[in-house]
Amino acid sequence: MDRIFWLTRTSAKIPADDDWLSKSERIVLAGFRFPKRRNDWLLGRWTAKEAIRLFLAGRNFLLPSLEIRSAADGAPEAFFEGRPAGVSLSISHSRDRSLCVAGSRAMSVGCDLEWIEPREDNFENDYFVQEEMSFVAQSPFAREVASNLIWSAKETTLKIIRKGLSRDTRSVVINPEFDGNEQSWNRWTGRCLESSKLFHGWWRTCEGYIYTIASDRPTSHPEPL
Repeated sequence: MDRIFWLTRTSAKIPADDDWLSKSERIVLAGFRFPKRRNDWLLGRWTAKEAIRLFLAGRNFLLPSLEIRSAADGAPEAFFEGRPAGVSLSISHSRDRSLCVAGSRAMSVGCDLEWIEPREDNFENDYFVQEEMSFVAQSPFAREVASNLIWSAKETTLKIIRKGLSRDTRSVVINPEFDGNEQSWNRWTGRCLESSKLFHGWWRTCEGYIYTIASDRPTSHPEPL
């Protein structure tokens, strides 16, 4: 069974200088006009580089030699000295925290991080299918946890498909499992209605956030980096 790894970082951990960025990344950074967008981008890149450094343990490299580029569809891709690095990754951030998931290049991975908060009155009707709404209504934990879990898992699945929110969120159906402790990793599956493809995920809550990670193939219990 494949292995999947995860790492979180906060804004306070971002280095004060930009020496860890590649030349191309510094050019991208200079183009941001708004501080929040700039900080979110830096936080995501720092978390991703730290995750890859730990994932590729034993391989010596300088962080500026590792570059996180955005593909044409916006998905992050890692390059080492201009060549694809041996890792598949996904990045998400919420408030001052970032999440990065890493796996082998043989798999596709996705992740999402959400601050747990109440959603608008029509949120579930607008974005969920009936079985997901039934799960939220009958879940053994708080409604805002259940609602954010479904939403986060949908975002994660759409990242693996590499469509993001350009695709109808109701085109994938989420089926969460629960072992009785929402702060430990629980399984979930996502099914693409168009292709019938199944995605294999994990979820947990921690310090007011919900974490969801997944892959296009089954994985063992998520491992921290």
